[in-house]
Amino acid sequence: MAETSKKMQIVFASAECAPFVKTGGLGDVAGSLPAALVRAGAEVIVMVPKYATIKDEYKAQMEHFADFYVSLGWRNEYCGLEKLERDGVTYMFVDNERYFARDYPYGFFDDGERFAFFSKAITESLQHLPAGFECDILHCNDWQTALAPVFLREFYQGLPLYDRVKTVFSIHNVAFQGQFSDTVMEDILGVAHIPAAATQLRCDACSINYMLGALHYADAITTVSPTYAGEIQTPEFGEGLDGVLRERSYALQGILNGIDVAAFDPATDKRIAANYTVDDRSGKAVCKAKLQEELGLEVRDDRPLMVMVTRLTRQKGMDLVMYALDRILSGGVQVAVLGTGDRDYEDGLRYFQDKYPGTMAARIEFDPALSQRMYAAADMFLMPSKFEPCGLSQIIAMRYGTLPIVRETGGLKDTVIPYNEFTGEGTGFSFSNFNGDEMGDAVFRAARLFWDNRDAWNQLVTQAMSQDFSWTRSADKYLDLYFFMHPEIERPAAVVDETEAVAEPVAAEEPKAKEKPVEAEPAKAEPKVKAEVALEAEDEVKPAAKPAAKKTTTRKTTTKKATTTKAAATKTTAAKTTTTRKRTTAAAKKAAEAEAAPEVKAEVAEAKPAAKAPAKTAAKKTTTTAKKATAAKKTTATKSTAAKATATKVAPKAAAKPAVKVEETPAEPKAEAAVEAKPTAKTTTRKRTTTAKKTTAKAAAPKAEAMPAAVKEETKPEPAKETPVSPAAPTEKKAPTKKTSVRKATATRKRR
Repeated sequence: MAETSKKMQIVFASAECAPFVKTGGLGDVAGSLPAALVRAGAEVIVMVPKYATIKDEYKAQMEHFADFYVSLGWRNEYCGLEKLERDGVTYMFVDNERYFARDYPYGFFDDGERFAFFSKAITESLQHLPAGFECDILHCNDWQTALAPVFLREFYQGLPLYDRVKTVFSIHNVAFQGQFSDTVMEDILGVAHIPAAATQLRCDACSINYMLGALHYADAITTVSPTYAGEIQTPEFGEGLDGVLRERSYALQGILNGIDVAAFDPATDKRIAANYTVDDRSGKAVCKAKLQEELGLEVRDDRPLMVMVTRLTRQKGMDLVMYALDRILSGGVQVAVLGTGDRDYEDGLRYFQDKYPGTMAARIEFDPALSQRMYAAADMFLMPSKFEPCGLSQIIAMRYGTLPIVRETGGLKDTVIPYNEFTGEGTGFSFSNFNGDEMGDAVFRAARLFWDNRDAWNQLVTQAMSQDFSWTRSADKYLDLYFFMHPEIERPAAVVDETEAVAEPVAAEEPKAKEKPVEAEPAKAEPKVKAEVALEAEDEVKPAAKPAAKKTTTRKTTTKKATTTKAAATKTTAAKTTTTRKRTTAAAKKAAEAEAAPEVKAEVAEAKPAAKAPAKTAAKKTTTTAKKATAAKKTTATKSTAAKATATKVAPKAAAKPAVKVEETPAEPKAEAAVEAKPTAKTTTRKRTTTAKKTTAKAAAPKAEAMPAAVKEETKPEPAKETPVSPAAPTEKKAPTKKTSVRKATATRKRR
């Protein structure tokens, strides 16, 4: 039974978190996602190491909350929790100066011990959280917290407080796994004597892998984009972990990152030269001119400005940039690059800056304020990564109206829609292979659009700026996962309403199916027939996946409705036929009948793929009978009844499979056109989905109504009585009902 009053309570553990400490995308995620989860109705505590590099203004806001000792191998280490609340999120900073009072978060000889302590401190802290907070989900991120699910299972399982805790592990970059010598297994982790842990942590004869442990032990695994979730299960991108990721693919899903749309907003950003919006982008031109002046580039609005804000590494595609930069710069595109990294790439960028003064600018530094000005000023943003789990730069660029040029990998493929010159769709430009020439071609596709078709370019910018990359959408998907793991907790009403709203358009399609046929031209009774046909078409498709008994019942009910409605429709059609017959000569009558015969052939031919082999033979017999009925001017009413009965027998066999292909040919309107000697004005899509049963029976009926006068004389008029139809009557009994209706129609004609 769902717990109505309890909120979902989440502990979110990360080695970095903006704005306190950030070295990459992980810091952005940890800084934004928890706040979005709180807005969606969850309670979140974020656990981060208390690094010495955290600004004093934040340290001053922290209050000491708890302290205890954490056992780590043979050690007992002090752990303090410093509490800070911000934007509805509670932050707990794990305090241990021996491990975290350093100048930089990572890159030390004892990182294995430092983050093993952090993982153990996280699990131990679950006993020391604020009153009323019982952790439901422990969400760990990257290798620095990967041991927490291992410790939780091996050291805390069975304790009442920990029984309800489900673990989620997020991979932000599978290339960084936390591999260390296996000597730490006993000395630091204290798990060497536990066979399951020792086996599942070991990656080779003398090494262990922290991330590997999390992949084995976590209840659910996520990564930062759907495409990347698929890529890391392959040897090319899996970095040696593809095997275990394939094994646990049932627990793996990709959820796309978002950005803080309030922090990255060109309308309010104080760091850029001029503000602008998607509707009024005049400020962007000001930003471009100011940046060109600042970087020593030619101040020209007729040349596209392409920028890169990146780490200068091979992963970010710098090999391709070095290869194609000469061609790009000599082709008239201005380029500005900001970042630091491998020395070879830094020197290469300086070389091109000297070779192309006024066209190329290289800033080998880390400058967040300058990066913001570059996002706002540029026309294009280049990101040709070899692999990219998600990537935030291309999303920020689109937010500022700068069109990204990316390689189709990971999150780049999921976030950038390539420009389609025929439809105008897209939000940027892309190329497939890790190839310098392909990248150069993509750059010049963008540059040519900038030069040759500025209207299309501006429309593309509008589409890019209109994309929704807020954290709200991503937070909802994480909550889907959390509530799936804890079905006993009731989801907040606001979130449930949003989920149901997605399903509403599907439900709304049903009335459309019934209303659409009303548009057709024929008489009043005709829309009813069409509505019944549309309903029956749905019933014919749906029972395929249901039990046979249910299928039979549905058909019986539909048979009753269709037979009654068809009787009324036959009256109207017969009256129309009489009027047409008076106006048409004998020659025109023959032409109309000859035109109807091929229509029957065509409809039977359409029904063939869906019908079984015996149905094909029966269909041929029906066509032959129909031809004889047309050719012979004097045909008895008994023959016409036999033709209808044969057509009706074909129907159940043809209806055994949904006649999907019939949709391509408007069946009923053509049959009516043959009777009225003029084409029907409108056709509808739903009507075309009629199965072979309806098509063949309907095609045969007008021929019986269009019989010569000699047949009319043979048919004696009868009193206009309604023939009762049993609800359980089998399909084959439709023919007598139609015959009675024809007689009634003939009697009406004679009275007139």
